[in-house]
Amino acid sequence: MNEPMLTIVVPCYNEEEVLPKTIDKLRDLRKKLIDERLISPESALLFVDDGSGDGTWDIIYKASLRYPEVKGLKLARNAGHQNALLAGLFAAKTRSDCIVSIDADLQDDIFVIRDFVKKFHEGYEIVYGVRNKRDADTFFKRHTAQWFYKLMKAMGVDLVYNHADYRLLSRRAVEELERFEEVNLFLRGIVPLLGFRSTTVHYDRKERLAGKTKYPLKKMIAFALDGITSFSVTPIRLISLIGFAFFFISLLFGGYFLFLKFTGHTQTGWTSLIISIWLLGGLQLIALGLIGEYIGKIYKETKRRPRYIVDLDLFNLWKPQHHLSSLTERSAMTEMRKPRS
Repeated sequence: MNEPMLTIVVPCYNEEEVLPKTIDKLRDLRKKLIDERLISPESALLFVDDGSGDGTWDIIYKASLRYPEVKGLKLARNAGHQNALLAGLFAAKTRSDCIVSIDADLQDDIFVIRDFVKKFHEGYEIVYGVRNKRDADTFFKRHTAQWFYKLMKAMGVDLVYNHADYRLLSRRAVEELERFEEVNLFLRGIVPLLGFRSTTVHYDRKERLAGKTKYPLKKMIAFALDGITSFSVTPIRLISLIGFAFFFISLLFGGYFLFLKFTGHTQTGWTSLIISIWLLGGLQLIALGLIGEYIGKIYKETKRRPRYIVDLDLFNLWKPQHHLSSLTERSAMTEMRKPRS
């Protein structure tokens, strides 16, 4: 069996602090895997710039000129982590037998990629990287993440527990993934739906090499809402059940107050009145908000807008080999766009 061509896809957003170290570490890993004859010498590293506002693209571009195995994919604007990851996967599938996705901060143990590739050699088309523990996360992030996985499981969504976006996919798996055309694509829930032979590899998560997390509380909440509303209508059903429950409770209280009226024991109850108004008003707003989430997703789907727009794809772009190091970025771009002579 010939060694498979592996592409490691790395979404990047404002990662100039950590990116040079990331490139060096992944290049070293790639060389080791080639020396062990686990992957083809044609294997590559694909860094996806998700509309960064710092020097991320400059670092990627200069590295691509210096090292032939380093490639870059530049998005026209910030499309979000999941869309940047999809852009990298779909670009890489044209020339790859298998693709590994990993975050730029390298908190995920890169040496587990060796185990991923070995599982691919054994015939697995999807290999999930699963964290043994989350000691590197804050107390809040660790417990909210666990709560999220348990909530999704309770709603009937098939997720791999303690798995993020560190995984290996075969080219066939990525091709099938591309057939999912919805705009609101929640990868952690979509990938298990592919149904191909899969397995897990466990590892310990590390501290960030440098820089700050790109998932603050606001993005974490938005991500969780996207996951829940993309895969389950349970929240809407739950609101309906609460509505029915309060309807029957109101019938009981109505009968009780009618009994008090006819027996002459009616008393003014401002406290109970105000509490009931605020409670029902709050539930109504929650219900409207949930309905709005689903309607908003329908609205986005009907527009059929692209998930991302590629500005420059160095992975699938022919690159001449003469004198690139001496050219400026603009002249190099012009040179690379020329047809072969």
